[in-house]
Amino acid sequence: MRKLPLLLLALLGVGSASAHDLWVQPRTFWLAGGGTVPVSILVGHGKDRENWGVRGDRILLLRSIAPDGRAADLKPLIRPGSALPAIALPFAQPGTHLLVMQSSNASSDLPAARFNDFLKEEGLTPAIVHRQRTGAAARPGRELYSRRAKALVQVGNADPRAKSFATNRLGLTLEIVPERNPYTLPAGERLPVRVFYEGRPLPGALVKLTNLDADAKPIAMQRTDPSGRARFTVPRQGKWLINVVWTKPMAGNPRADFQTTFSSLSFGYPG
Repeated sequence: MRKLPLLLLALLGVGSASAHDLWVQPRTFWLAGGGTVPVSILVGHGKDRENWGVRGDRILLLRSIAPDGRAADLKPLIRPGSALPAIALPFAQPGTHLLVMQSSNASSDLPAARFNDFLKEEGLTPAIVHRQRTGAAARPGRELYSRRAKALVQVGNADPRAKSFATNRLGLTLEIVPERNPYTLPAGERLPVRVFYEGRPLPGALVKLTNLDADAKPIAMQRTDPSGRARFTVPRQGKWLINVVWTKPMAGNPRADFQTTFSSLSFGYPG
C-alpha cells in the first residue's frame, strides 16, 4: 500500500444528532489528470456549514480505494490530540476513486420537542410511532449516534466499460450504494441508489438530494421502496450530496434509548 501524504482533520466539538448532515468534499470531485486535492469533512448547510472534526480516536475508519481496488488506510495518519483542518490526498490513477469515513458513537440528549422535530424532519416514522406507543413522546430524546460518509472522485474521462468500485457495497451499518456510477450515467437518466441498513435493503427511509453549491435545503426527497431503492435526476454539473438517517430503539442502555446512524454519498461534475 502506498503511503499517502499528511492527513489533516479539524478537532471541533461534535454536535447532537439534530446537527446537520455530514459529508466528505474534495476541493474538486473531477480531475482532468492526476494530482493532489485537499479534502474536507464538512457538516451543516448554508450559513451553518463548517469543517467537522473529532478527536482522533473517534474515527474508526478512514480509507481510500483506487480504481484498481487498492485500498489505502488513512486512519494511522491521524494523531490523537492534533488539531488539523483538512486532508491532502493524491489521485493519480485514472478512473473513479472512493473515499470512506466512519465515526464511533457519541451521545445526545435533546428536549422532547427538539427530538420529535428531528425525527419528523428526517422521516423517522418508526421512531415516532415507538415513542407514542411507549408513552415516551414527551420525554427527552436520548441517543447514541455515529456517522458514515462516502465520496467519489473521478480522474480523467469516465469510461462506462471500466470496472468501478463506486457501485460496491462496503458493509457499512447504514450505506448508500449507487447502482450506476454517477460519472458514467448518461445525461438525463435517473441515478438509482439503494440504502442498506445492517446488511439488508432498507424500505421507507427518507433519502435527500442536495446541491452543495446551494445547500440551504434539499432539491429532492424520496422514500425508499420495498427494495431499499430511490432514484434521482442529477444535473451533470456542480457538487451533489445524497444522505439518509436511520434510528432504532435500544433496550437496557442507561445512556440512550435510540441508536442513530447518519450516512452520505457525495460526488460532483466539472463546471
